[in-house]
Amino acid sequence: MVSEDLSQRLASMQEQILSRTRLQHLIEQFGLYKTYAEQGTMKALVKRLMHKTDIEPVPMEDLVEQLRKSIKVTPLSPMAGTRSAELPGFNVDVTMREAWLAQQICTEITSMFMAQNLRLHQQHAEETTQFLAKQLEDAKAKLNDQDAKLAAFQSRYMGELPEDEKTNLTLLTGMTPQLEAATQSLNQAQQEKAFAESLLSQQLAAWKSSPDGENPQTLEQQLSNLQKQLSSLKGHYTEKHPDIVSLKKDIAELKLKIAQDASTQDQEQLNKRNEKAPVMESPQIQQLRAQLHQTEVTIRQKRHEQEQLQRQIKVYQDRLQLSPAVQQEFKSLTRDYQTALDFYNELLKKRNESQMATDLERHQQGEQFRVLDPPSLPERPSFPNPPLFGLGGLGVGLAFGVAMAHFLELHDKSLRTRRDVETYLGVPTLAVISSMAPAATRIKNRTGRGAPAKRNEFSLHAASS
Repeated sequence: MVSEDLSQRLASMQEQILSRTRLQHLIEQFGLYKTYAEQGTMKALVKRLMHKTDIEPVPMEDLVEQLRKSIKVTPLSPMAGTRSAELPGFNVDVTMREAWLAQQICTEITSMFMAQNLRLHQQHAEETTQFLAKQLEDAKAKLNDQDAKLAAFQSRYMGELPEDEKTNLTLLTGMTPQLEAATQSLNQAQQEKAFAESLLSQQLAAWKSSPDGENPQTLEQQLSNLQKQLSSLKGHYTEKHPDIVSLKKDIAELKLKIAQDASTQDQEQLNKRNEKAPVMESPQIQQLRAQLHQTEVTIRQKRHEQEQLQRQIKVYQDRLQLSPAVQQEFKSLTRDYQTALDFYNELLKKRNESQMATDLERHQQGEQFRVLDPPSLPERPSFPNPPLFGLGGLGVGLAFGVAMAHFLELHDKSLRTRRDVETYLGVPTLAVISSMAPAATRIKNRTGRGAPAKRNEFSLHAASS
């Protein structure tokens, strides 16, 4: 969290460390430039002596600038073969007249860099932690707001959310056969009711047509009706159906009763018994009434079941129809919530890392500068370099000699050769006689201090062509 490019950090620290306040403190601490401060520069000193003016002390700004020029901070280049472009470190060079003073100043500057780096790291880490903490609070508030919106939406459209679509479709698919079965059962119950009502109507008509309701003719009619009812039920149900089993039992009992009445009783006893017996509905009629009542109960149950299934099917159909619109809005809310959650988690991670980095910086266990090569006492001056200066002087001397010779040659008006004479006079030369003047005179003539060369160097005999 507190990592920063070394070149940028170095430039920032260099500007602060080489400021006037810190350099002035070093000047006063080590008493630098006393002679320079008292007399000033050589140029200013000569000027003041020529004009016989008083020598004023050099301003502190000039002394600070002189010390700043004596301090050089050079970044180190990355090692060859490495891919990292980050600077591995830097050098601090201090140039002073005294070796021990240069060492002390370099040590102080190095300590300033290390202390400033640690202070900047701590300050940067604390500022970063505070900034991330504020951002984290804002992100948490936004996350809570999105969470509340999402919860309200889920509560409002419970069962209609995108993740419920598959469940709704499954339930709707399962309810359709249930509705068909309930409808079929209702239709069957209604048919049974109609058939039972028809049988009951026939039984009542037969029972009412007979005064006693239990004479042999009546019993035979009841037997015939029961047999017809049994034949009709067999067309709709199997042999194990409860109604068919009950009718078979009634038919068997009625047959047994008719047989007993025919064999053991004569007509008078039968009439006497019929006169004493109260007039009541036959068991078949009572059974049909009970069966009709049960059928009506079944019809009400099946109709209620059918209506309930229809309502549920409509609910799930409406949910499936609303699903695309709800899904679009739900996606928008979910996306906003996920974005807020990711941003919150990212800030939380950065805040924790920044807090850890701040603690490390406070305990001086974070990223720090380390002195790999402490300032040493110089054994020889870095300037001037005697061999280099010797070679430089030799080169300057040779250049000066060549320049002087060229200059003298350009300003020498003496005539030394036949060609010089012909070029100067413009006539052919017949003979050339060397001058017999002394050597000193010839040197003076060459330097321009003697008489003209044509009178001293040569005796010429020439004629025009």
